Order: sequence, then C-alpha cells, then structure tokens
Amino acid sequence: MSAADFSRLSINTATTKSLTLEEAVRVYADAGLQHLGVWRDRVAEAGLDNAVRLVRDAGLQVSSLCRGGFLTASDAEGQQRALADNTEAIREAAALGTRELIMVVGGLPAASALIGGPAVDPSAPGAKDVAAARRRVADRLAELVPVAQQHGVRLVLEPLHPMYAADRAVLSTLGQALDLAAPFPADTVGVVVDTFHVWWDPSLEASISRAGAEGRLASYQVCDFNLPIAADALLSRGYMGDGFVDFATIGRWVADAGYTGPVEVEIFNQGIWDTPGADAVETVKARWAEHVLPHLASAPLPADARA
Repeated sequence: MSAADFSRLSINTATTKSLTLEEAVRVYADAGLQHLGVWRDRVAEAGLDNAVRLVRDAGLQVSSLCRGGFLTASDAEGQQRALADNTEAIREAAALGTRELIMVVGGLPAASALIGGPAVDPSAPGAKDVAAARRRVADRLAELVPVAQQHGVRLVLEPLHPMYAADRAVLSTLGQALDLAAPFPADTVGVVVDTFHVWWDPSLEASISRAGAEGRLASYQVCDFNLPIAADALLSRGYMGDGFVDFATIGRWVADAGYTGPVEVEIFNQGIWDTPGADAVETVKARWAEHVLPHLASAPLPADARA
C-alpha cells in the first residue's frame, strides 16, 4: 500500500455518507489524500464559509462540487428555481476553489417532483416528451454559461445510465453530453466520465477520445456496477473490483485522451455507508492501487489540478 501513488486519488463525500464534512476532511487528510469531491448537502450542513475553511485548513483541494442541474422543468416557476439554484451552486464551487460543477441535468417533467418514484402526472401535456426536455436543458445552459464564466467555473455534464432517464438525467451517453456542450466554450461546459453510468456504451471509446480532442474531459469518476440491482437502483455502485466495469480499458481510454486530473471515487452503497469512514477510505485506497492506478497515464498531476 505504501508504494502506491495516491496523488491523483480523490474521494467524494458521497462515498463516506455517514461523515460530516469536518469528519471527512480529517479522515481523508489523515489517509494521505490531496483531493476530495464535495456534495452540496455537506456544504449546506457546514455552511459555505465554514466548508471553505475546513477544506483549506486540511490542506485539501476540491476536485468537483456535486451537483448542479435539474434543468428540465417545463413551467416558468420551475425554470426560475433551477436558474437560482444553479447560480448558487456556481458560487459555491468558486468559493471552494474548484472549477468543476457536476451537472445532473434532470429527468422528465412527469417525474420532477419525486425522484425515484412513480410518475407524478403522466397525462399532462409534454410530461413524457424527452426531446423537449433535452431542448430545455440546452436553453438553461445558455442562460447559465455567462454566470459560470463570470466565476471561472465549468459546467460539467454527466450522462447517467439509461435506467435514470425518467427521473434524473435525459442524457444517457457521453456522445449526447458532448453534442449538448458543443455550442459553448470548452472551458465553460465540459463532460465527466463516470464508469458506473457509461461502461456499457458501445461508442464510449470514440466519445472519450472526442472529449479529449475538444478539451471537454473535465472529470473522471470511478466505482463499480454491481448486480443484483438494489431495490433503490442508485445504491448499486460498489468498490472497484466488485462488479462488472473494465477499469483497465476505460482508464486507458481516459489516459489516451489526455486526462491528467484527479480521479474521483463516488460510491452510493448502503453497506459501504454503514462501514466506518476510515475503513471505507482504506478499502478505496487498496482498490485504487489495484484496479485504477495501473491504467492511468504515468505523468504527474499538473500543479493546477483544477484546470
């Protein structure tokens, strides 16, 4: 374990859900990490100013803030709420010192009031119109890009596995995310490769290569895809090596595309959440060393790892 290089390893606070932000930064720093990914719920609990201080005092850098998005509302009030919330998320990312704001774009209007639940009003006009929902994502991005540019933040589109298209993300492939990003500057709208969501995509190699060539590969997130699917499908992620993801191949594609930034481990899994945080971190480090690190580019992390 001591011989492994953890300079690019980042652990997302979602992986150690039982820990407060204060506890997480202490555990991560004690484990020798340099980076962490932060969910906004932990920022809200700690308060933004305190969150900034906690991260700074621990000597850590924030690899990404999760999440912005949910941009598919069809009514004016919902659209304004989304713009206000995402504007606040952009400000939080800038305060925390990360350029990368992960964007989960949102599902269908029929599901907008209850993520993971039954359709709210499936008979309403346009409630199941996925093409219209994607157009609204593009419209909201156009409104948010100037705000992101003002704060030096990049909106990082995350395609989610198709089983989440109804309630969480009408973007299911990296290619779709790149097409949506295309009208905007690459330093303001990027994409993330999350192995849980995209491992299955037959176009993944070409899309990762395209993301690198376009300068839009903003983040690489890793965890495994476990079976059987949990009752709550969101909790079907696992430690690297427990499931079906080919980290060697995907890692090589990401490295070949020129990505040299932090690699973020983000796991939603009740059993892992029930594990003491420090123990979960040590398991992540071991799995990183075995399954992820050997397939990344050997180049050292740039001094500005947030770029």
